[in-house]
Amino acid sequence: MLFLSRNRRLSRIAVLTTASDLSVRILAFLRDAQWLTRGRLFGYATILNAASAAMIVWMLMGHGITDPAGRPLGTDFVSFWTVSAMLHNGHERAIYVPEALAAWEQSVVPSENAAFYAWQYPPIGLLLVYPLALFSYLWSLAIWLGLGVVLYLTVLWRILPQPLTLWAGLAFPGVLLTIEHGQNAFFTTGLLGWALLLLPRRPVAAGILIGLLSFKPQLGVLVPVALIAGSQWRTVIAAALTGLGLVATTFILFGGGIWSDFLASLPLSREMLDNGLVPYYKMQSIFAAVRLAGGPLILAYSAQALVGVVGVATVAWAWGRPTDADMKNGALLLATPLATPFILDYDLMLVAPAIAWLACKGVRHRLLPWEGTTLTVLSLVLLVSRTIGELTHIVLAPLAVGAGLAAIVGRIRAESLKAHTHPISP
Repeated sequence: MLFLSRNRRLSRIAVLTTASDLSVRILAFLRDAQWLTRGRLFGYATILNAASAAMIVWMLMGHGITDPAGRPLGTDFVSFWTVSAMLHNGHERAIYVPEALAAWEQSVVPSENAAFYAWQYPPIGLLLVYPLALFSYLWSLAIWLGLGVVLYLTVLWRILPQPLTLWAGLAFPGVLLTIEHGQNAFFTTGLLGWALLLLPRRPVAAGILIGLLSFKPQLGVLVPVALIAGSQWRTVIAAALTGLGLVATTFILFGGGIWSDFLASLPLSREMLDNGLVPYYKMQSIFAAVRLAGGPLILAYSAQALVGVVGVATVAWAWGRPTDADMKNGALLLATPLATPFILDYDLMLVAPAIAWLACKGVRHRLLPWEGTTLTVLSLVLLVSRTIGELTHIVLAPLAVGAGLAAIVGRIRAESLKAHTHPISP
């Protein structure tokens, strides 16, 4: 009996030792990310790009402007093209009337069960979509997406000019999501990305690009914080004047009543957010995460406000320091999705340049512990976030974006500590 008892104890010790050794190896695997090589990155990107190409081919095998499942190609693009057609036909005052817009959309995609694609952009957005109806729906969609992809890829190339950057950039899941929805995420990412790239040497041009981004104001909530913390006053003035100029242009082209229509439509936007008229699993904010988990409105707004304050503090801290501009830019792009309650999965295209800036650090220097795994999770989370949200009511993207922001903060602190430990001799 003593012999058997001793053997059992030894077996338990062996099992515990094996489990401990395995956990150490797993932690080292995730911490060091030695598996993240250029060859594997190219291979993973190739698989994702092949899958995206197959999906796009499948979508184009439908009838007319619909895919094989009967959905319009570009889905959300229906509202963009329809609004453009309404402008060209003198019906701008009907754009913010949901029933009128729905009727016009029915003329574009006739169907008994057609979805309604709302238009909740401020009138500045009308300037962006105005040219679309000059072309047929499919040609317009192709030009819209083609120009957007080029703008997005030029940002990545400027950050890290290597062919692998473009290949991996195309593999970012947000690219396929934006193409599927015919959305404007390529333009928002391109405008903000280029603004940040131009900021050090051409602050006025950067301000103009930021002003152009005002068609989607929820993505610019932290930009003033960054610019003021960084004392970028010329850019602030240029952005403000550009925004005012765009407002004036809408008054000239569409009349002042268009702004009254927009303001009258804001309660619908609030209702869409509060009541989940856009399914919460499609959204990727802290607000949506709480609501999808069954939390009440007050808790959702409170959690969103708390995270928003953290985002403001983080951006102000990063931009107020004499640190690398790349890391400041990354902090702004990653804090932005956390600071706004209304953000869809394709809007997380903003994350791609932040990944590129942090990866650039790893290429030129080395990846810090956990950075490789964080970049991988951040790059792939959009593949599963919507599906997991729908099935489990857990929204993963804010967690991944928060981890990315923490990695940026860790990088800034590490470089600051290194600068103080090894000061440059005069």
